[in-house]
Amino acid sequence: MPEPDKSSQTTEYALAEWRAAERVVAVARRGRLAAQAAADAAKDATEAAASTAAAAKMALEAATLAEASAQKTAAAARVMAESTMADIADADSEVALADVGEALAHNTYRRAAEAEKDRPEG
Repeated sequence: MPEPDKSSQTTEYALAEWRAAERVVAVARRGRLAAQAAADAAKDATEAAASTAAAAKMALEAATLAEASAQKTAAAARVMAESTMADIADADSEVALADVGEALAHNTYRRAAEAEKDRPEG
């Protein structure tokens, strides 16, 4: 749908833009929640891997292999946790941008509704 001139934007078009912006906000927020859940899981995995590494140190020679494996798992979990924290920052930015877009669309709708109310019927 071609974008009409903002000064003559209809209530219908402004409402459609507002609703689209609301959908973008909802998707961004779901993404933020998913990223937070992944970060929490990664943190738990890091702690569990570190505990496994400490227990392996106290084991016999066979536990040396388990310790090395646990340290690799902890390193991988740490990388995953750091990456997920970056994803959270990105998700926060997306939510902020989506909120701004939604606010702009809402304001445009409000102005269009006011303009339409002030137009003479006929």
